Amino acid sequence: MRITTITNWAYGITVVLTVLSAVAFILSARSATQERQAVEQHLLLNSMGEELALGAEEMTDEARLYVMRGDARHLDAFTVDEGEERRRDTAINALRNLGIPDGELQVVEQVAANAEALDKIEGSAVASYTGGNQASARETLFGPEHERNQTALLNAVAQFRSLATARTEAAVRSAQARSDLWADVAKVMLALTAAIFLAVLYFILRRRVALPLVRMTGIVNRLAKQDYTVEVPNDRRGDEIGEMNDAIQIFRENGLERNRLDAERKRDLQTKDLILQMMHRLQACYAQNELAEVVALFVPRIFPGIAGCLYTMNESRSALSEVSRWLDPAHTETSFPASACWGLRRGRPHVSHVADNDISCQHLDEAGIPGLCVPLTALGEAIGLLYFEDRTKDATAVDAPQLYLELIAENIGLAIANLQLRDKLTSLAVRDALTGLFNRRSLDEALNTLHRDQSARTVVCMMIDIDHFKRFNDEFGHDAGDEVLRHVAQIVSDTVGDTGTAYRFGGEELTVIATDIADEEGFRLAEKLRTGVFTTPFSYRGRIVGPLSISVGVASSPISGPTTTLINRADGALLKAKLSGRNQTVAAFAMGTQEALKRG
Repeated sequence: MRITTITNWAYGITVVLTVLSAVAFILSARSATQERQAVEQHLLLNSMGEELALGAEEMTDEARLYVMRGDARHLDAFTVDEGEERRRDTAINALRNLGIPDGELQVVEQVAANAEALDKIEGSAVASYTGGNQASARETLFGPEHERNQTALLNAVAQFRSLATARTEAAVRSAQARSDLWADVAKVMLALTAAIFLAVLYFILRRRVALPLVRMTGIVNRLAKQDYTVEVPNDRRGDEIGEMNDAIQIFRENGLERNRLDAERKRDLQTKDLILQMMHRLQACYAQNELAEVVALFVPRIFPGIAGCLYTMNESRSALSEVSRWLDPAHTETSFPASACWGLRRGRPHVSHVADNDISCQHLDEAGIPGLCVPLTALGEAIGLLYFEDRTKDATAVDAPQLYLELIAENIGLAIANLQLRDKLTSLAVRDALTGLFNRRSLDEALNTLHRDQSARTVVCMMIDIDHFKRFNDEFGHDAGDEVLRHVAQIVSDTVGDTGTAYRFGGEELTVIATDIADEEGFRLAEKLRTGVFTTPFSYRGRIVGPLSISVGVASSPISGPTTTLINRADGALLKAKLSGRNQTVAAFAMGTQEALKRG
């Protein structure tokens, strides 16, 4: 029940009890007044009765004394008593007018009759005595008739006094009982009023208001200090305190929600800041290994506690291989076909092993760990994959904001595409488009670098020319000539391997630069190149064409000469090989004009 309702009820009951107690006090006072009136009437009636009795006796005594003594003084007293008789009649009339009961009124009438008869007898006796008949007067006053009337008068007065006393005493007792009753009722009402007041003070003000307010004051003070960890008691009361408690609970919940939103906003800002930092660093990467390092550093900070991998697509767009990982994911393969991932098939993020609501990717094992595959695309083509693994099995990675996933995937995809495009542009700038070998510009830069190198490294240069290449072009066409160039370039590149670097010098001429090898080893490598080309069959459009042969000129530096003349000296040796019949290797070293010739 609400405090206002209880207070209103208590107030109403208190007012009612106060009114009732006032009424009881009024009734008690009225009863006391009635009691006083009854007492006064009792005293009045008793005094009147006594006065009637005394008056009758006094008149009789005066009359008898006059008759016996003849003293005028007694006659005067008797005459005065006769004057008093009128007062007696007035008293009798007053008794009649008091509204006394009929029984008492009859007794009063009898008293009046007896008094009147007695007065006649005594008057007659006094008159007889005054007339000189003393014996008759004495006989009359002391005779039986007078005695009978006087006795009747006294008995009537005594009866009246008895009846009046009984009645007035009963009225006094009744009025006193009523007065006591209403006084007790008033006291009870006052006691109830005091009890209700004390109960309101204790149960309402203290227990239901003061104590909860003190408790809530401490809670509100802590909430004002933004200490939302304070527990608000679950008060189910339906009064104002309960409403205040509910309001404080709502305030606390709002504070907690505000803190949660603030923390979420801070995490969101931190996530956005991390994404922005990662984007800046991705744009500054020059190589794929740098990009992989940036991804492995920032992605686990953006999605804490979630393991993952970064995969890139091969050139044929048929398979993916892992280039970066973080937090050691254990339930996916390091490389797999592109068709093994449903995310790549669908071109959108795909969730595996979550409530078995969707088909799982084939590159995941059967451990049932939730996984999220986010394809990386650029210019409409899939170029890689981001894989997230949530080993807690609560699918936290699946709940990651879709916008952030798409933003990260888009930026990583664009960064990878930019690196691949940069590599292609770099390759086009430094490599020959037909053979795939480094071009003349790369050769010049390499020679300039070697020339600036002060470490006196040994350098061997091989100038290679395809024999009779123009005749081959004229006979089979330029497409066949291009195939010949690619064929020879592949053999040269495979044979040189890590020992040196192959370049396309121009036309049908190739160049090989090898460092840190001796002259003799360089000559043997040149011979190996010449022999490899001559012994490897070449087919064009399903028919064997050849055999193909090359002429090689070899020069070295710095012992035989400076690097600035390296190309010229190797080209001079090549010219000698071609003039000597082609399919030969000629070395131009510093040892005089010695030439080593080896025919195929």
